[in-house]
Amino acid sequence: MTATINHLLEIKDFGQSIWMDNLSRDIIASGELKQMTQDQGIRGITSNPAIFEKAIAGNATYDADIEAGIKAGKSVLEIYESLTFDDIRNACDIFKPIYDQTQGLDGYVSIEVPPNIANDTAATIEQARRYYQEIGRANVMIKIPGTAAGLPAVEAVIAEGINVNVTLLFSVQSYIDTAWAYIRGLEARVAKGEDISKISSVASFFLSRIDSKIDDWIDDKLKTLASAQSDVATQLTQVKGKVAIANAKIAYQDYKKIIQSDRWKALSAKGANPQRLLWASTSTKNPDYSDVMYVDELVGPDTVNTLPPNTIEACADHCDVQNRIEEGLDAAHQLIHSLASPEININLDAVMAELLEEGIDKFVQPFESLLQSLEEKVKRLATV
Repeated sequence: MTATINHLLEIKDFGQSIWMDNLSRDIIASGELKQMTQDQGIRGITSNPAIFEKAIAGNATYDADIEAGIKAGKSVLEIYESLTFDDIRNACDIFKPIYDQTQGLDGYVSIEVPPNIANDTAATIEQARRYYQEIGRANVMIKIPGTAAGLPAVEAVIAEGINVNVTLLFSVQSYIDTAWAYIRGLEARVAKGEDISKISSVASFFLSRIDSKIDDWIDDKLKTLASAQSDVATQLTQVKGKVAIANAKIAYQDYKKIIQSDRWKALSAKGANPQRLLWASTSTKNPDYSDVMYVDELVGPDTVNTLPPNTIEACADHCDVQNRIEEGLDAAHQLIHSLASPEININLDAVMAELLEEGIDKFVQPFESLLQSLEEKVKRLATV
């Protein structure tokens, strides 16, 4: 009988780390998370307000701690933070051996600052600093959105020695801006004579949301075309499901240029760790596409891919793992260039800006919803 191959475990050989995009107290307490680090090669984990909403809302596992928070006179927000910070600390402890074994390359647990301050630099710095100090784990990574207000915060907290996961990056330019914010933060720390060898950062570059947005636009446009416009229809159809991967491959080329720059080499000589590109939003939304296409097409050195549980299972079963991150670069550039043609006429910059605004909203809404459901639970438990 032939042993079943877990294709997920092959990815590490190509220099890519797999992190999981999911966190709950259930998988921590049951031992499932620790088991996944051993069986599935999971080397880090990310969280966000949407993930915590799913984990906490309607889950009796948290009730005892909520009741303790009520007795201690904590506000709803303070109770939320006590629940999430405990989960983050416990997850950090599970991943600490990986953090130690990889000398700080992997083993990180990400937690996002409140999403409703995404456009407030000072508040983001203050909350990132507070989260890092209160959680008190070397392998915690604070998530800050890559907004115009977020990037100065990234620079400031990197200079303070705080690990940062820059999230909600869609355009190649937003990644480039993020990379230089990281570099400026390290340079500021060097100027103060402080160590930079223990600081780590990832740039979370989103994928499936791009294809979903553009595919929907293309489908709407296809409905308006006359039968004589079959050539235009063909060009539009050829773009579907391909923009996100092409965009990511181009971003990776910019990563390679940046780490060859003199400024980066000077930091590297002082022990700086590269800010790796992390592929986010990797679950395929369209059932017509491969459910592992955002894994198979973007395996390559010095990258991270963060996968939700269903994609982890799918990849373990049928990923076709090869180093493809630099394949088809000419085609990727041609595809992105073609979007501006009169026939297709997609303003990619406008799409990316819209996705960033929607992305913030997709975190604000579950954050507010979770606080509301927590408030209702607090009222209910307070009367018991």
